[in-house]
Amino acid sequence: MENFLKILALVYVSGKGIVINEPSVVAINKKTGQILAIGKKAKQMVGKTPSHIVATRPLVDGVISDFEVTEQMLRYFIDKVHEDSFSILPRPRVLIGIPSEVTEVEKRAVIDAAISAGAREAYIIDEPMAAAIGAHLPVTTAAGNMIVDIGGGTAEIAVISLGGVVASRSLRIAGDEMNEDIVRYCRDEFNLLVGERTAEDVKISIGSAYPQEKKLTMDIRGRDLVSGLPKKIKINDEQIREALSRSIRIIVNNVKIIIEDTPPELIADIMQRGIILAGGGSLIRGLDKLIANQTGISVRTMEDPLTAVVRGTGIVLEDLESLKEVLAANQYDDSPLR
Repeated sequence: MENFLKILALVYVSGKGIVINEPSVVAINKKTGQILAIGKKAKQMVGKTPSHIVATRPLVDGVISDFEVTEQMLRYFIDKVHEDSFSILPRPRVLIGIPSEVTEVEKRAVIDAAISAGAREAYIIDEPMAAAIGAHLPVTTAAGNMIVDIGGGTAEIAVISLGGVVASRSLRIAGDEMNEDIVRYCRDEFNLLVGERTAEDVKISIGSAYPQEKKLTMDIRGRDLVSGLPKKIKINDEQIREALSRSIRIIVNNVKIIIEDTPPELIADIMQRGIILAGGGSLIRGLDKLIANQTGISVRTMEDPLTAVVRGTGIVLEDLESLKEVLAANQYDDSPLR
């Protein structure tokens, strides 16, 4: 069966499902330019490397920040998928999820990177469209569907109908920015310097957007900015909620803006179907309740929201001929499907 891939940190292969789930992190030796590790091994190095080794994300806010490193990362994933096959030089067709508001130049860069990494053909799909398909919403019918996909680099808010995006916002405020919110809060409130990985652990363990019935606490460790020595503090969910409040407020306000921009007939459908949350950021405790209270529309988190986009992409890949209308416009693709 023909191979199709959706590569960001998740890789889907037609007929097999999700075969790789790794972070899009690359560790590079700045002295030699050599790539030392990719994926999980590289993420383990974040914040722990000597000065000449940098653990970097070649995809920032869903956009390529380093073309050559992105190309090598994509090649690594393509080769890893085919390592058990007999193909000496795999040339798969590739489908890549992208934020909904990237520029034509940024789209071209993604496609070029995939082709340079060894893809025979490259297609792109808007991430909110893929997430909506992953939630099994009827995106090709004349009905309004609203999806809020909060990933690592971007939060995608979209209303979808008849296979297209009617209204959308792509915010560069999502999981990574929430981690930074926690880092800043610990620095400003406790004079404590913590790393990105620690902040992410705190967000996952006790992060919330709405008051919780049971108080959550957690010990965190870092460096005291006054003494320079190690320090441990106990922090609770209310404090982390305060730390995350700015980012959460921006996301919720933009959800309300999209609702205001949506035609009334589609609003009626959305009120009946509800707003669907996807992406890792949707797992923030109470986020569904907060959005529901602010909009007056029911909200639910889809099943397994972390893999929403890649599962939606998989559905498209299995029936690409009939679902080609949901692909993002791509004037650079000369494949027979276009």
